[in-house]
Amino acid sequence: MKKKLLVTDLPGSQYEGKRVFVRVDFNVPVNGGEITEDYRIRRTIPTIDYLTRCGARVILASHMGRPKGRRIEHLSMAPVAARLNEFLGTKIHFPGAVVGRKVENTSKRLKNGEVMLLENLRYHNEEQENDADFSKKLASLADIYVNEAFGTSHRAHASTYGMTAHFDKKLAGLMVGNEMKFLSRLIRRPKKPYVVIVGGMKIKDKIGALKNIIKKADKVLIGGGVAYTFLAACGMSVGKCSVENEMLYWARDALNTYKEKILLPVDHVMAEAAGGKKTLAVTSSEILDDMTAFDIGPKTVEKFTSHIKGEGTVFWNGPMGFFELDDFSNGTSAIARSFALATWRGAITVLGGGDSVAALKKSGVKFSEATHVSTGGGACFEFLGGSDLPGISILSDS
Repeated sequence: MKKKLLVTDLPGSQYEGKRVFVRVDFNVPVNGGEITEDYRIRRTIPTIDYLTRCGARVILASHMGRPKGRRIEHLSMAPVAARLNEFLGTKIHFPGAVVGRKVENTSKRLKNGEVMLLENLRYHNEEQENDADFSKKLASLADIYVNEAFGTSHRAHASTYGMTAHFDKKLAGLMVGNEMKFLSRLIRRPKKPYVVIVGGMKIKDKIGALKNIIKKADKVLIGGGVAYTFLAACGMSVGKCSVENEMLYWARDALNTYKEKILLPVDHVMAEAAGGKKTLAVTSSEILDDMTAFDIGPKTVEKFTSHIKGEGTVFWNGPMGFFELDDFSNGTSAIARSFALATWRGAITVLGGGDSVAALKKSGVKFSEATHVSTGGGACFEFLGGSDLPGISILSDS
């Protein structure tokens, strides 16, 4: 993919007095009206700061959750407006709507350096449908378009794709530029040795990226639910662990082609059910028919972490187990700590978004202890798989 024009590539004077529509990804967890994790918001602050310092009149827009075209109060962007107030130290105009006269009037009254946040884009089905009329209404609010929502750029929605047809200037935000820079390195020239850690549940969700990654990687450490399809492909009994039968042929072929690269768990923390009383660690040959694996075992932790060193490149996506429960968090926490230590020792470490971000936080590892933390799980893997990201490809080339 060609390099895209960044917001900082234009002279600051070109933003003064202009209304700039910034598509952000503020799809953050909210509990009882309080934001519990604001990493995605913080990542956009440099772009917002740059635009406001240049005298732009900034209009922010994001989705939250899946309201399916309905107005659901706990999915309102109001808590985000409050958090932005704290970060930016200025009042955020929040009209409580996405389109309509109130929004139009507020956008026209914005002064240089002021910021407005629209309500949840997905309160309107037209957003995901990439409706032409809805796209035109969004575009009418501004003069310049900026994409600062990498996590939604793999979807051709109204705010990430349709509305851009109405702008001459379609720019990438600083965070989107950073995502492309680090992920492009993983595709083109990862610093060696290149170690990839893959977890989570579904191979199918990662297949495009895995095909590309395995070719370039020196070692691929596979844990989480993904591992049991590979183990089943080896002819092993995996008890009640989930197996993607449609992926068995590919897993078997990958193991045969890259047998020196791919490392699988050698022991497992198993239980009859998550939260069940009977929990034990067994080797791969001892997996019981009536039990499910919820974490990698201590021998696998030792084996995997021995390959995560302070040199080269480490890419990690997906937890090693059901890390949300303390009984099954040891494997993921050990990987997270080794990942952080590799950063401090000089490796380039990239975290692939999604559940990995939550896993890193639960493990007590700071986001600053990774070279780069991607804000988009699905978009990250589609990018690494070589897929076209509509929200990126539509932007102006540098």
